Amino acid sequence: MQPYQEYERKRVQYEAALIRAVNEEYPFDEEELEEYQQHLGLRDEDIASIKQRVLVPKQAEYERQQQEIERIRQEQQRAEYQRQQAELKEKLESELSENVFQPLSSLGIQTRSFEFETATITVKSGLFGLGKTCEINRDRTQAEFFSENLGYGVVIEMVAIPGGKFLMGSPESEPERRDSEGPQHTVTVQPFFMSKFPVTQSQWAVVAALEKVNIDLENLQPSKFTNANLNLPVEDVSWNDAIEFCARLSHKTEKIYRLPSEAEWEYACRARTTTPFYFGETITTDLANYNGNYTYGAGTKGEYREQTIDVGKFLPNSFGLFNMHGNIWEWCQDAWHENYNGAPADGSPWMSRNDKRLLRGGSWRNDPGYCRSAVRSSYKRDSRSNLVGFRVVVAASYDHESV
Repeated sequence: MQPYQEYERKRVQYEAALIRAVNEEYPFDEEELEEYQQHLGLRDEDIASIKQRVLVPKQAEYERQQQEIERIRQEQQRAEYQRQQAELKEKLESELSENVFQPLSSLGIQTRSFEFETATITVKSGLFGLGKTCEINRDRTQAEFFSENLGYGVVIEMVAIPGGKFLMGSPESEPERRDSEGPQHTVTVQPFFMSKFPVTQSQWAVVAALEKVNIDLENLQPSKFTNANLNLPVEDVSWNDAIEFCARLSHKTEKIYRLPSEAEWEYACRARTTTPFYFGETITTDLANYNGNYTYGAGTKGEYREQTIDVGKFLPNSFGLFNMHGNIWEWCQDAWHENYNGAPADGSPWMSRNDKRLLRGGSWRNDPGYCRSAVRSSYKRDSRSNLVGFRVVVAASYDHESV
């Protein structure tokens, strides 16, 4: 029995050393313990049951601790982000109350009001923390607008956007943020009117048939996606095409129609929100048209429609603008700049000699992170794509002509 007793004595010694090591530090440096194992003359199979008995519960405890640490870290990050957003909202509301803006009535346009529902998203966990659902909370509000009759039963509805100050760009803490979205800077935007929807195929067809101002618009139906009522957004139009559309519409109506400046677009999209989307911290395909195979933040997966959909299908933001997230990228007046260093603070277009023009809003094909309020992209001014359309504005400032 002596060899067996000696073997068991060595196993007891090894187990005591192993317990001491994991209690002092875990994970621990196994090199010293391996040397001790060799000193005792024990094989791996001699200590396998000991390691199973000691290490398995210790590893489970360690993993629970790490999960708790990660949970606390995420809660701290979320609390800090919410604190920053609350401070930002308070600052902007304070600045807005101190600022005086040109009244919309100075444009001499008669408006009427319309009521609509808006939505915000709350993400909720399922029973026992399993699974997530996006709860859509609805509220009613109203805005002012006027209708521009284009003829042939086609109108463009233009929504009154009140003036204000806002912080343009995204905070560094925003998930999926890009360097081009900063630095954040305060911009003052005067009141203007923006089309309730992206320009539709029916609106394009009527205006494109008007007399030429600067360039030819050869195709009355350029879009890749079509349907019977022509209520899909027009796409596959270049920035140059959109500028000519505005010029012809201005000539017909004797108002100054133009593309929005990038600052006007983001201000109108946010509608006084500071979150990644005007719905809140995330987005759902129940409220926007994008690639639902992907998620953003705590959101859930949804439908991927693989094409544009009729304008006005989803709920608008609190300014009364529809489809600002997804469906179609929208041309802005501005030239592309890599970031906001040197950007104007008065809401005017930021031009340069480069050939790229700004795109905003994301599209039906993009991940939700590309549809955030702050995301910026660009194409060359003569490029066309079935991802790209535009909407128009009416304002008292900034010429609609190409800069």
